[in-house]
Amino acid sequence: MTEQGIILVDSHCHLDFADFTGEIDAILNRAAEQGVRRMVTICTKVTEFEKVLAIAEAHDVLSCTVGIHPHEADKQPEVDVARLVALAKHPKVVGIGEAGLDYYYDKSDRQQQQSVFATHIEAARQSGLPLVVHSREADQDTVRLLQAGAAKGGLTGVIHCFTSTQYLADAALEMGFYISLSGIVTFKNAEALRVVARTVPHDRLLVETDSPYLAPIPQRGKRNEPAFVRHTASFVADMLGLPLPNFAALTTANFHRLFHKVPQTAQQAA
Repeated sequence: MTEQGIILVDSHCHLDFADFTGEIDAILNRAAEQGVRRMVTICTKVTEFEKVLAIAEAHDVLSCTVGIHPHEADKQPEVDVARLVALAKHPKVVGIGEAGLDYYYDKSDRQQQQSVFATHIEAARQSGLPLVVHSREADQDTVRLLQAGAAKGGLTGVIHCFTSTQYLADAALEMGFYISLSGIVTFKNAEALRVVARTVPHDRLLVETDSPYLAPIPQRGKRNEPAFVRHTASFVADMLGLPLPNFAALTTANFHRLFHKVPQTAQQAA
């Protein structure tokens, strides 16, 4: 059973992936046992948005996003700002993305990644919903494109699964963005990340799984799932010298401040 009063949010998971086929109910039950009461299942291909949306519609505790992952930037059909904004009007859609730049794997042309990212930035700005940003080995271009969008006003978002530099963290925070930590922060070789994470204001921190990937210690090597966000939260709380219930309340409040379209649960509203 979960500790009394702990309410956590997994701000980024991929429940439409084949890894979870036929298991959603069991996964959500295990998450609830660990105090994880809200999850956002993230869209990576606009051609599969209806599948992502259907999963979110079937479960009160789930919300979703709409967007194109940088790996898919030159594989997915062109989607303009108006189309993304229209899809984002659905009550279950609470963010734009995941979108961004990935120069580590370079699975899509870099110029096309930048073009698709710019479209998502503008869609987030126009919709008023937070932008879920993927950035790997692309700090300079990520900051340049985000700053161009932020200069127009009305842009909010989160750097998800943050593993980057102090430069990107500082630039994102200056623009009002949040920083989300995944299970990577628990890995033994992640001290550089922990150094940056300690500099993030507590009111800008989120936690996530990015499941089915990146299971935190002590679950590393297993398929990740939303229940495991508790391990990451426990680790970061200890790293920051905060009791877990306090850290859980803090990150849950941060989540709802950013993802303002997500309904409060009865426990949170009480």
